[in-house]
Amino acid sequence: MAESMQGLHRSCRCAELSEANIGQTVTLMGWVQKRRNLGSLIFVDLRDRSGLMQILFDEKIVGSEGFARAGGVRSEYVLAVTGRVQKREAAINENLKTGSIELAAESIRVLSESEVPPFPIEDGIKTKDELRLKYRYLDLRRPEMQKNLILRSQVTNLIRKYMAEDGFLEIETPMLQKSTPEGARDYLVPSRVHPGSFYALPQSPQLFKQLLMVSGFDRYFQIARCFRDEDLRADRQPEFTQVDLEMSFVDMEDVLETTSRLLRNVFRDAIGVEIPDPIPRMTWQEAMERFGSDKPDTRFGMELIDVSDVVADCGFSVFTSALASKGTVRGINVRGQGDMGRKKIDKLVDLAKACGAKGLAYIQCRSDDTVKSSFSKFMSEEKMSDLIKAMDAQAGDLLLFTADRFKTAVEVLGQIRLTLARELELIPEDQFNFLWVVDFPAFEWSDEQNRFLAMHHPFTMPYEEDLDKLESGDLSSIRSKAYDIVLNGVELGGGSIRIHQDDIQERMFKALGFSLEEARDRFGFLLTAFEYGVPPHAGLAFGLDRMIMLMTSADSIRDVIAFPKVKDASDLMTQAPGPVDDKQLEELYLKTLSDGQEKIKE
Repeated sequence: MAESMQGLHRSCRCAELSEANIGQTVTLMGWVQKRRNLGSLIFVDLRDRSGLMQILFDEKIVGSEGFARAGGVRSEYVLAVTGRVQKREAAINENLKTGSIELAAESIRVLSESEVPPFPIEDGIKTKDELRLKYRYLDLRRPEMQKNLILRSQVTNLIRKYMAEDGFLEIETPMLQKSTPEGARDYLVPSRVHPGSFYALPQSPQLFKQLLMVSGFDRYFQIARCFRDEDLRADRQPEFTQVDLEMSFVDMEDVLETTSRLLRNVFRDAIGVEIPDPIPRMTWQEAMERFGSDKPDTRFGMELIDVSDVVADCGFSVFTSALASKGTVRGINVRGQGDMGRKKIDKLVDLAKACGAKGLAYIQCRSDDTVKSSFSKFMSEEKMSDLIKAMDAQAGDLLLFTADRFKTAVEVLGQIRLTLARELELIPEDQFNFLWVVDFPAFEWSDEQNRFLAMHHPFTMPYEEDLDKLESGDLSSIRSKAYDIVLNGVELGGGSIRIHQDDIQERMFKALGFSLEEARDRFGFLLTAFEYGVPPHAGLAFGLDRMIMLMTSADSIRDVIAFPKVKDASDLMTQAPGPVDDKQLEELYLKTLSDGQEKIKE
C-alpha cells in the first residue's frame, strides 16, 4: 500500500552523490530499476533523472518491517529511502557514476506501486515505436530519453543566455493569426465569435518578426512553436520548434556571423564540440554541381563530376540527346565497387528512376582490369577510355552516370551518392560538418502550378545586379540574398535579407504572377506597415528539434520531443485528434461529413 512522504524531504538526486558523501545520512527518492534478493540482504537499484544508486537493505539496520517492505517492491515502484552513504565492499561498477558507493538503508517508504510495465525501462530496447509512444510517459523514464530532453533544456537555456548578452529581445508573436496560404498547408482554427472565419496556426513568425523590425525592436529572437499540416518523416513533425531571429540595419555577413557565433557557443558548452571559425561557405550552384543537393553532406567524398564535354559527340543517344536539350551528363566514382553484383546495380537503377531519372548508366572497372558497361556498344574504345580517364577511375571502381536537365541529373545522382555512402558505411560518426549555403536562386519553376514560385518567400531580396531580370522573364538566373545553415547533410534552417523598398517588392509580386491588389489581400497589413518607414532588415530561423536530434545522434526528432506525433499526425497516447460533441460544433457553426459521404470538392 502506498504511503505519504510524511514530512520527508529529498536530500539530493541519486547520481549527485559521490565518495565525498561517505558517512552522510541522506534521503533519496525515485523509481525501482531492479531488485535482487540474496536472502539476508536485498539490493535495489533506485533511479531518477540523474542516474542510479544502489540501495543496500540489511535487516539488522533497516529492521524486520522495512526489510519485508523492501522485499515486496517491484520494478517502477516509487520509493523514499533514508540511509547512510558508504563505500561498496564488492561488485564495484566502474561504468556507473555511483558505482563505488551505495546507500545503507535505515528506513523505506513505498510512495507508489506500479503495474508491470509493457516494456523494460532501460536503454537499447527493441520495443516497437507504436508501443513506446502509446506509453510515452514510461518511455520518457528511460535514461537515453531523459538525457536527450535534459540536453534540449540546456541548449535552450544557452541560446537564451547568448542572445540576451548579444542585445536580442525575446518577444512572443501570436499563435492565432491570419492564413496566408503560400507553401505548406495551414492548420486552421474556426472562430466562434466570427462565424465562417478561421485563424491559422503559424507556420513561422515571419511576418510578425518583420513587423517588429518596423516597430523599432532592432534585435528580436524567439524560441517559437510552429505548425505545418504536411506529411511527416523522420525529421518532420506537424508541430515543431524553431529558433527565430531578426535584425535591423544589417547585411548578410552580420546575420551569418551572429548565427555562427551562437552555434559555436552552444555546441562547445553543451556537448564539447568545437565548430570551425569561420564556418565554411558554398554557393547554391557549387553545392548542386559538386554534391547534387542544396544541403550537402560534406563528411565524405564521392563528388559529382561534369562529363558533358567528354561525351558531347560520343554516339550514345541517351547522353547526346540530353545535351542537345541543354541538359547535362554527370557521374560519380564509387571507389572499390567495380565488382558490384548486377542485382545491386539494378537496385541503383530503380532508385534513379524513382527519383525522377529515365535511367542510370554505369561502367564497371573490374579488379581484374576488365571493363563492363551498360552502354559500351554505343561508344568507341577511345571515347570510353576518355570517359574513364575523366572520372579518374582505377581498376576496382564503379562509375555511375545520369543524363537529364541539370536539376534532375544532379539531384538524382546526389540521392544515389547518399544511399551508397550509408550502405558502404562511408560516413564518419561523431563528426559535425557545418556549412553555409548562400546565393540561392530567387525563383524555382513549379511543374504542378506551371509558374515560377519564390524559392524562399516573396520578401527575399534579389541581388541588385540581377534586378533587371525581373522584367526580362529570365527568372531562373536571378540570385537571392538567401542562406541556409546545413549540418551533416541536414538543413537546420535558413533566412534572407528582406526586401524593404516598395518598388522592388511590387516588381517581385509582379514576377510571381499576382497583382498588387492580390498581394494586399494576402499581406496587406505588412505592406501597409512598410509605408511608415521600414529599416533594412534580415533574419534567420533554424530547427531546434533537428539540431538536438543531430547533437544526440538520435534516429528521429521524435526521440528529442517529449510528446511527438506519428506519421499520420496522430498522438497514440492521448488519441488525438478525436471527435467532439455536436454542441461544440454548433458553437463554431460547423458540420462534419457523415460516414461514407464523399468529401466535398471545390
